[in-house]
Amino acid sequence: MLMRLRMDRFAAAVFVLALLVRVVYNLTVAAHYLPLHDSQQYRDIGLHFVQAHCFCLHGNIPTVGRAPLWPVLIGLLSLIFGPSDLFARLFLCVLDATTCVIIYLWVRELLNARLALLAGISAALYPGLYIYTGWLYSETLYTFFLTALCYVLYRLQHKHQRSVGLALLAAGLLGLLSLTRPNGLLMVVLFVAWLLILGWQKIFNWRLVLRLGIFVPLLALLLIAPWAWRNYLVAQRFLPVATGDGTVLLGSYNDQVAHKPWDQMTWLNPLRSVPQVADAFPLYTCDARCEVGREDLYKEKSLQWMQTHLNEMPALLTAHAVNLWVPAVHEADLPTDRFPDQLSSRIVLILMNVVPIPIFLLAAWGLITSRRYWRDLLLVYMLLLVTIGQSVAFYGVPRFRAPIEPLLLVLATYAIGSCASYMARRQHANVESTCT
Repeated sequence: MLMRLRMDRFAAAVFVLALLVRVVYNLTVAAHYLPLHDSQQYRDIGLHFVQAHCFCLHGNIPTVGRAPLWPVLIGLLSLIFGPSDLFARLFLCVLDATTCVIIYLWVRELLNARLALLAGISAALYPGLYIYTGWLYSETLYTFFLTALCYVLYRLQHKHQRSVGLALLAAGLLGLLSLTRPNGLLMVVLFVAWLLILGWQKIFNWRLVLRLGIFVPLLALLLIAPWAWRNYLVAQRFLPVATGDGTVLLGSYNDQVAHKPWDQMTWLNPLRSVPQVADAFPLYTCDARCEVGREDLYKEKSLQWMQTHLNEMPALLTAHAVNLWVPAVHEADLPTDRFPDQLSSRIVLILMNVVPIPIFLLAAWGLITSRRYWRDLLLVYMLLLVTIGQSVAFYGVPRFRAPIEPLLLVLATYAIGSCASYMARRQHANVESTCT
């Protein structure tokens, strides 16, 4: 009992440290932050939702261009604390500090208490997590749900008596992931694949695989269903969460991006990169059906470009993969890029360029050293592959690494644990040889 209380105190310490780091970041680096770009759209949709009861970006024109959960949360927070974006960012601070605690708890069960504390402190101080609390993008929310889902499924895998509560929680997290980002739906497919592999490995019996494979995705889809119905009513098209993939593809595959240096082969708004296509649609009066038609045309044009530029595709896809692993995140709306001359920004920028490198190296070593226990980390491996695959297919920037940063920290801690075990065995062997 005393040991458990002590562990709980460690979890509380991780939370307090992580929260302190994030609040300080928001009150220094992001002190003068005002939402622009995607952040402004999230905020405007959220405020419109609670004030005019319309999920709209411009006027009273319904939109299907954004997943609903984060804008709605911003709107609900504004009802309680007012329209200032600071309170939404402080909410993200609490959420991200909780992510650090989940990392601590996960490593504690996976390895031991000492390494768990190391992982929790590392997560609290890791810039690849806390920088996203300083703007109103959905990265922090999505990362929290994904990390929680990984931990819940790890618990479900290792409980001797399978818990209905854990299954319900997994279903809820899958639904919330999907309502946070459209690609969250892919996690439902990944969950089923994870179940099938565990059934094949006889960790789950096939009856349990069948039950979970039907029950959990069904509940997750039921959570999404009301929003999918709303989308059908406004767009006259089946659309589970949101559209936007056409904009991503056309902004990634065009002449302007293809002729840039490799580190800039990312994405350029079709309004600038392919204006002859984008100008066919109104900028502020495009309703839901118009948005769906626009995305269909954008996808068609991007696929045409790929087919006629096959020689340029290998370099472009390689750049997508490599750019995912650039250490520092640079985005137009990120506070460190908005206010680079502040002393606090310069300090964080140094940390952003330096700290991820040893984490990447340790995580790579963790992938190697954990291969004997691959079943425990199966979902981690699958998520890494899917994230890399999505970045190659669409485009790669360090921001797309955000959801897997906690997984990298878990793998890095695993590598440290393996090194510590190896050193302990060597020391024990030396002592034995000395004694003999």
